[in-house]
Amino acid sequence: MTIKVGERIPEANLSYLQDGVKSISTAEIFGGKTVVLFSVPGAFTPTCSARHLPGYVENLDALKTKGIDTIACLSVNDAFVMEAWRNSQNVPEEILMLADGNAAFARSLGLELDASKFGMGVRSQRFALVAKDGVVTQLHVEAPGEFKVSSAEAVLEAL
Repeated sequence: MTIKVGERIPEANLSYLQDGVKSISTAEIFGGKTVVLFSVPGAFTPTCSARHLPGYVENLDALKTKGIDTIACLSVNDAFVMEAWRNSQNVPEEILMLADGNAAFARSLGLELDASKFGMGVRSQRFALVAKDGVVTQLHVEAPGEFKVSSAEAVLEAL
């Protein structure tokens, strides 16, 4: 079942690269903060690299001005891929690049995507959510093949 506005972010551990692979819990990410988490089907994929991630990079300051403490990008990739994508896209350190390697977190949100027909296995749907102290206050899930409601610009407008 898909997470809904008013529900708490499930407990999970994600990973990132910083002097080796590190683990971070959703409690650490979301606890006591207002967070925008946006998820992409895959690092280095066309829409994700050309529009989704760059929009959050470009709007980092505007999101912070609207009261966002943390911006996090999530993908069903490993921490090494997420760091390589960060470097290739010149993503500032303020944006967390989180790996959900086995799609466990995407599944716990009910936002997994079976991309097997594209040779990508289980991935995350394209979405953005806003959570305050771990409770979802906004959820923007894209229809298959679309990129409208989860963009940084759309989230900014909804804040």
